[in-house]
Amino acid sequence: MAKKKHMGANTIALNRKARYDYTIEDQYEAGIVLEGWEVKSLRDGRAQLKESYVSVYKGEVYLLGAHFSPLASASTHVNPIPTRKRKLLLHTKEISKLIGATEREGYTIVPLSLYWQRGKAKLKIALAKGKKQYDKRQSAKQRDWERQKHRILKQ
Repeated sequence: MAKKKHMGANTIALNRKARYDYTIEDQYEAGIVLEGWEVKSLRDGRAQLKESYVSVYKGEVYLLGAHFSPLASASTHVNPIPTRKRKLLLHTKEISKLIGATEREGYTIVPLSLYWQRGKAKLKIALAKGKKQYDKRQSAKQRDWERQKHRILKQ
């Protein structure tokens, strides 16, 4: 599977809808606990974060709904589950901040991107608040204005 031009060399998957649907407050980098077949499929670029979300359960953070397509030739004795829950590795202080914000202040945790860093898979997650419909329209207007401004300045 060919890499897309807009993605960096280390980027595996992006969640573009997250920035459209949510206002991003804080970002965190989390390690992710993977099985062998999942690492192979990530190296092949077969990950999707579109419908995924992050949940806190018993003081641990999990990635839910992310789809890692298994390779046909990965292994014969492993039964791959493409959408299983995957544990995220964060510092205790970061986990307590996430728990406090999601329980008290009405924030949610969304995955933004999945990428390689020094041979390890990392997930960038963000503390975010949902946008209303008028906020989304305002963002689109702002984006169009920026694009138009760049066109005018080029001339």
